[in-house]
Amino acid sequence: MGVNEIKTAILANKTALGIEFGSTRIKAVLVDDTNEPIASGGHGWENRYENGVWTYSLEDIWGGIQDCYADLVKNVKEKYDVELESVGAFGVSAMMHGYMPFNKDGELMVPFRTWRNTITGEASEKLSALFNFNIPQRWTIAHLYQAILNGEEHVKDIDYVTTLEAYVHWKLTGVRAQGIGDAAGMFPCDSNTNDYVEEMVQKFDELVAPYGFPWKFRDIFPKVYVAGEDAGKLTEEGAKLLDPTGKLKAGIPMCPPEGDAGTGMVATNSVAQRTGNVSAGTSAFAMIVLEKALSKPYVEIDMVTTPSGEPVAMAHSNNCTSDLNAWVNIFKEFQQSLGVEVDMDKLYGTLYKKALEGDADCGGLLSYCYFSGEHVTGFEEGRPLFVRSSESKFNLANFMRTHLYTSIGAMRVGMDLLMNKEHVKVDRLLGHGGLFKTEGVGQQFLADSVNVPVSVMSTAGEGGAWGIALLASYLVNKEDGETLASYLDEKVFSKYEGSTLAPTEEGVKGYNAFMERYMKGLSIERAAVDSKIW
Repeated sequence: MGVNEIKTAILANKTALGIEFGSTRIKAVLVDDTNEPIASGGHGWENRYENGVWTYSLEDIWGGIQDCYADLVKNVKEKYDVELESVGAFGVSAMMHGYMPFNKDGELMVPFRTWRNTITGEASEKLSALFNFNIPQRWTIAHLYQAILNGEEHVKDIDYVTTLEAYVHWKLTGVRAQGIGDAAGMFPCDSNTNDYVEEMVQKFDELVAPYGFPWKFRDIFPKVYVAGEDAGKLTEEGAKLLDPTGKLKAGIPMCPPEGDAGTGMVATNSVAQRTGNVSAGTSAFAMIVLEKALSKPYVEIDMVTTPSGEPVAMAHSNNCTSDLNAWVNIFKEFQQSLGVEVDMDKLYGTLYKKALEGDADCGGLLSYCYFSGEHVTGFEEGRPLFVRSSESKFNLANFMRTHLYTSIGAMRVGMDLLMNKEHVKVDRLLGHGGLFKTEGVGQQFLADSVNVPVSVMSTAGEGGAWGIALLASYLVNKEDGETLASYLDEKVFSKYEGSTLAPTEEGVKGYNAFMERYMKGLSIERAAVDSKIW
């Protein structure tokens, strides 16, 4: 579409807006009536580690989304000479899981506990046994039950428990809604009923009944919605909260809020059976849409759903590119010390491509990117670590290759269970996130890691913000009976091209050798954690 056509679409509200709270960036994407991104905005932010908890403050949340939206408005004005006052539909997404408990006055009673925390081990273990279903430490129900076990005073006063995106949606619409993709990351969900598993709800209520709380599970958890359902409208209060200038109009239809796993599935067209996607950024997770249930629960595998409710196995790792990014910043400082102007895109691209020159097994080098705990390998705390022997081939290519390999190492542990023990079949695997921005590098290493061809779409850089914008578009533009999978196939992805890289024999063999070293070396990581030096 040309500039004048896009301008007309904006003025006619034939657009959809998606805003996603990522780990390090809040991003807004506006799409036109062909689902093509036409404008964007962003805001950088960072989590804090305070009093033993990874968190973001409410000021971070609202200051961040307001700045992100203002940046989008500025982008629309610069590109199309239009004041953005409304959109056709709107959706909010964020990092999955976590714990935000509110009292009846709408006050957050403890700091937001994000997905990154590994402080609910006792609750996770007991609930998993009670339900015969893996309850990861990140899940909201694990955080709630751990707070109960800890005797935390706030629990008796809970009126609402939610996640980040459902909290923001609630404040914008007044509706206590959660998309099923992340609802299934709060508490187990049933793909047949598109609701929380009732038998498990009853077991939980019975479990906590002796405490005498004035609430039951369904009193305090959000209602579950599937893609395409009306989840409320932007209120006057919500519009002013998002846009303090007062220009944004109320009444915009809003789709169910979703977690970043669900929006990642949408953004990679991975919502049909035997499709999968890998998101690799601050954390890494592989999502595989299953044909049938797994034979048994696995601690390393989360069972969630697509935004439409189909069962999904998720191999999730808490850590991915944070340590890699920290090393790239060291090279940035080196360039600046030499008085060389730094182009970060060029720096990343140069270092990533250099990794392709490295030995397939990284020359004997070893690294762990554990900024935080890593549940897949049994760590409640992490220490970023780089190790080599005197015989290792220590050069720049192997150094970078090691840090790229290890960024998906923990996720590979979970994928091994799905591929080798459960014999899960995947027709296509798509990659998205920061690891794939440099063409042909992270994509090839992932293909070698899981021994499956990996595709990257030309839209990979748009990420989850585009995914939630597409869910908003689906809400208002779908035809009667049109499934999300059909909508994405026919009205979004049919016009996009992608590139596919197959695993290589040498790469697969090299990555397997690296993983053998990785698993044996976990004792080194354990020693670093147990030393309590830091």
